[in-house]
Amino acid sequence: MNKAFVSEINDGDDEEISPAMPSEQKNYLTRAGYQRMHAELLHLLDKERPEVVQVVSWAASNGDRSENGDYLYGKKRLREIDRRIRFLTKRLDLAEVVDISQQENTDQVFFGATVRYENSAGEVRTVRIVGVDEVDPLSGHISWISPVARALLKARVGDVVSVLTPNGLDELEIASIDYIED
Repeated sequence: MNKAFVSEINDGDDEEISPAMPSEQKNYLTRAGYQRMHAELLHLLDKERPEVVQVVSWAASNGDRSENGDYLYGKKRLREIDRRIRFLTKRLDLAEVVDISQQENTDQVFFGATVRYENSAGEVRTVRIVGVDEVDPLSGHISWISPVARALLKARVGDVVSVLTPNGLDELEIASIDYIED
């Protein structure tokens, strides 16, 4: 069947918005990130999905499904849960957990490092380089494929690296590098 018809029928429910990851790259994760994703998968499989299936089954037994809100909402929620389960399963299958406690070159920036730097405007920022599935800008977790992280990789304390920002070229001076487990 033509994909256009499938998308129209499913309303895009099978599409998962996923973080951009370089093609044919491993899905690097910190140990804590892997555990969070695995815990979410188990919660969906063991708790949330069975509860929604039970509600949908009960709602279906009530008769007319066309105007049954519990049935319609339950089926929609079930599709969302199943889509998330497929996404998490795929990402965890590709996952390669990076144990930062095994990092030997702690004087250089690598995956899992927490880096404090000062930009050319004098602003001091602290970021942690994590996997694409662990990004949380509000807590300073940036993806290892982000421009800032790529500029920082392999640098040492005192190094000045250049990064292209929306405001133009910026220089970042590395103040500290730490490897801290969550």
